[in-house]
Amino acid sequence: MSRRILNGAIGTLVSLMAVTSACWAQDQCLDAVKERGVLVSANGVLGLKPYVWKNEATGQYEGFEAEILAEIANRIGVDKWDYAVTEWSTMIPGMKAGRWDIIISSMFANQERIQGADIAFTNPYFRLYNVVTVLKDSPIQTIDDLKGKTVASVLGTMDSANAHVMKDKGQVAEVLDFNGFGEPFQALRSGQAAAVVLDHGSYHAQQEELGDIRTVGEPMDYHPKPEWADAEAKASYILGSLAIGVRKECSDLTGAINQALADMEADGTRKKILEKYDIWSEQQTVLTK
Repeated sequence: MSRRILNGAIGTLVSLMAVTSACWAQDQCLDAVKERGVLVSANGVLGLKPYVWKNEATGQYEGFEAEILAEIANRIGVDKWDYAVTEWSTMIPGMKAGRWDIIISSMFANQERIQGADIAFTNPYFRLYNVVTVLKDSPIQTIDDLKGKTVASVLGTMDSANAHVMKDKGQVAEVLDFNGFGEPFQALRSGQAAAVVLDHGSYHAQQEELGDIRTVGEPMDYHPKPEWADAEAKASYILGSLAIGVRKECSDLTGAINQALADMEADGTRKKILEKYDIWSEQQTVLTK
């Protein structure tokens, strides 16, 4: 975790990227990153354990995604790395505009983003599934108990997509979508929502930090939106796998990151990082079909 830059430099970096991005031609993205000497990733979930957060005592980023980013930067030949913290909804437009190089921010690879938003993804580095969480003292004991009630989730995520599937099935009445991962739990505690639909990694962190939540029902696999179902069936990844977003024209950068991920898999680095945060499981051994 020693490969970091001063957080105050991020504004200068983003400005520099905005100026130089127009000059980046096909397959020259990796060289541009190396010349700048910093690999910059957007992040829309900062503060969410076990993904990435800032240690206020040290001023450094921690979390399994931060460690994966550090490993990738090192393995593709870039000395430093940093985050551009932004809203979830701005991560893809900002990357396409050249404000940051990549997106490592708990983002699922899916065809809506690949075809609809016209970006590329690397091979996956983590696999998620959904859980429905309630307060420990909630009277809700089963999914059936949520009928007629409101659940909360995060805008633009597959968690939210699953929550809306629950609504379409009549299992819940309404879905409140928020921009950040902390806001659904604020809604839960204030009584605005009866439950939160989120991934199991986030649940693990919230349970450890707060201890006042529990799950109901069985874990849920991710389901594609109906309009993307055929395309998702043909995809190589398992829906629910996190991958790194890259500009479509940056195939050289995508290739270098994929090689770094393959090397991390071969030498056990990815597994070691996930074990450190107590999120390794057998499901993590299979990320593609």
